[in-house]
Amino acid sequence: MTDTPAAFLRYLTAEKDASPHTLKSYGNDLRQFEAFLAAEHLTPRELTARHIRAFLVSLHARGLDPASIQRKLAAVRSWLKFLVRRGVLERNPAREVRGPRLPRKQAAFLDPDEAGALVEATSIRDRAMLELLYASGLRVSELCGLDLEHVDDGAKTVRVLGKGRKVREVPFGDKAARALAAWWKERGDVDGPLFVARRGGRLGPREVYGVVRRAARAAGITRAIGPHTLRHSFATHLLTGGADLRSVQEFLGHSRLSTTQRYTHVGAAHLLRVYDAAHPRARTVKGATS
Repeated sequence: MTDTPAAFLRYLTAEKDASPHTLKSYGNDLRQFEAFLAAEHLTPRELTARHIRAFLVSLHARGLDPASIQRKLAAVRSWLKFLVRRGVLERNPAREVRGPRLPRKQAAFLDPDEAGALVEATSIRDRAMLELLYASGLRVSELCGLDLEHVDDGAKTVRVLGKGRKVREVPFGDKAARALAAWWKERGDVDGPLFVARRGGRLGPREVYGVVRRAARAAGITRAIGPHTLRHSFATHLLTGGADLRSVQEFLGHSRLSTTQRYTHVGAAHLLRVYDAAHPRARTVKGATS
C-alpha cells in the first residue's frame, strides 16, 4: 500500500536520503499514531483536525513533555503532506493543529576560562576532539562523521556535512590545528575517520559525550554539560568578540537566523557597545554642530 507510514519511510529513504536517526524517530512516532488510528477505527481519509488534537491530548495524558509532543505532531504533518502529494488526501488536517507551546530555553555555555580548562584536561585524541568542537562549533554527529580528507590543515578549515546533507566549510584556529597535528602524529593513519574509538572503528556520539563529561570533571566543572555546550560557547564567544550574527549562522549551519539567536548569550550591554562602535549616528562627534 502507498498510504501507510511504511511507504512514507521508504520515500524518505529513497528520495530524501534521510539519516538513520530521522528514519528511526519518524518510524516510532508514526507507529504510535497508527496505533491511535486503529484504536479509534479511523483511516487517513477520515482524519480531521479534531482527531489529531485528540491524539495530542492522549500523549499529554501519558506524561509526554511538550517537545516530544511537538516532534510527533511534526511527523504526522509530514506523513499527511506526503499523502496529499500522492493524491490520497485532498488536504492535510494536521496543518490546522497547533502544537503545545515550548518553553524558551537558553542552553548552557562555558566562559572562555572554563572552555580552556576543559580542552586541556584530556588525552591527545580527546584534546584534538574538544578543541575542534570549540573552535568550529560542530554538532557531535558532524564531528563523528569527519574523515581525515575533510580537514585542510593548511587553510585551517574543515568540510562538514550538516543537517539536510548541506556541506559547509568552517574555519578553526591555531590551538585546534596544533591539537589535530599532535593527534595525527599519534594515530599515524593516512585516511579513514578523523577520530577513532578506543576499540577501533569510527568514533560514536556516545563516546564523545563521555569524553566531555570526563574532561569537565577533570577541569572542576560541576554542572552538567555535553558536546552541544561547546557549540553554544563557540557561538556566544564569537559574538561577544565582535562577529556578526549572519557569519555565526553560516558557521553553525543554521537555516534560520532565529535559531542562531537562541544559541547565544550576549547581553544588552555588549550589544549597546557594538551599536555605539558601528553605527555612524550612534554618538555625537566632538566639535560637530547640529
